[in-house]
Amino acid sequence: MLEPSTDCARRLTGYDERGRQGMRIGLVGVGRIGAFHAATLKGLPAVDQVVVADADPGRAEVVAKDLGVEFAADVPALLASGLDGFVIAAATSAHAELIAAGVAAGIPTFCEKPVALDLAETQRVVELVEASDVPVHIGFQRRFDAGYQAARAKVGSGELGFIHHIRANTNDAFPPHREYIPQSGGFFRDCTVHDFDIIRYVTGREVVSVYATGANRGEAFFGEYGDVDAAAALLTLDDNTFVAVSGTRYNGAGHDVRMELLGSLGSVAVGLDEHTALRSAEPGVTFPDGKPHLTFMDRFQPAYVAELTAFTEVAAGTREVPCTVRDALAAFRIADACEQSRHENRVVTLNP
Repeated sequence: MLEPSTDCARRLTGYDERGRQGMRIGLVGVGRIGAFHAATLKGLPAVDQVVVADADPGRAEVVAKDLGVEFAADVPALLASGLDGFVIAAATSAHAELIAAGVAAGIPTFCEKPVALDLAETQRVVELVEASDVPVHIGFQRRFDAGYQAARAKVGSGELGFIHHIRANTNDAFPPHREYIPQSGGFFRDCTVHDFDIIRYVTGREVVSVYATGANRGEAFFGEYGDVDAAAALLTLDDNTFVAVSGTRYNGAGHDVRMELLGSLGSVAVGLDEHTALRSAEPGVTFPDGKPHLTFMDRFQPAYVAELTAFTEVAAGTREVPCTVRDALAAFRIADACEQSRHENRVVTLNP
């Protein structure tokens, strides 16, 4: 455990230098995930005050009123409001600039993935953050999901033997709105990047090559922006484990995120429970018989609470950053290679 700073120590004993109990966390971006994060932060024991801002000040004011939290007119006002932590849930196109602003202000920062829309800008952010002493935590919430953590422990203990195949999928029940797609970065960078990160986290291995493909099977607007709504990739890890990754924006059965790890001594599945959006065709089999999740927020609600709790510990100086900008860069490099592979219809090798 890190030794807390004087300011952090004051927080941990109950009161900080402003005489308040708990932490003051600022959040920018109050769209769907931002409003969800603001509500989660408000409910954390370590957090006393939440302050929100948005590119649309009126929307931020409405969300603040609905949640019973504070409102700032813009990002400079937010950063100047005496924050203990800064949470970025704005559009992806703004992430790099906002991370730089948090670092410049010396405020521990949490940012939803990805760090930036392209590889070069992501690398620049990594260099900026690593040249500072400001902790920056990137939001890959699956690392805080109990199932993925258990799978990681089983892989690390050797209980499964050597892993020969992994299957991972991210299937959304319904697509995002049209306006989201141009700034999303594309299916691999926006959606399956979560699979790429969790594959690295669970296995402790690196991806050395990818072959990817994709198609537009639903609304035409995906194709209009050069994106796809269904995709698949075959990854090879540095120990010759083969990983099949697939995903779609149109999974009518429900939101379905799973991982299967097949080993020489045993196999496990993450996300296989009564809520799994899958039904057996075998006569008499009723499992899974629960109501499927509809959104990622339903599926990972406990993980989001654990993730933001971890960020408050990072901000307090009592925990190392659990998902760094360099972790985000590694996942983005895989996603970028998949996008290149899809366009060029070839295997792409990732350099060490």
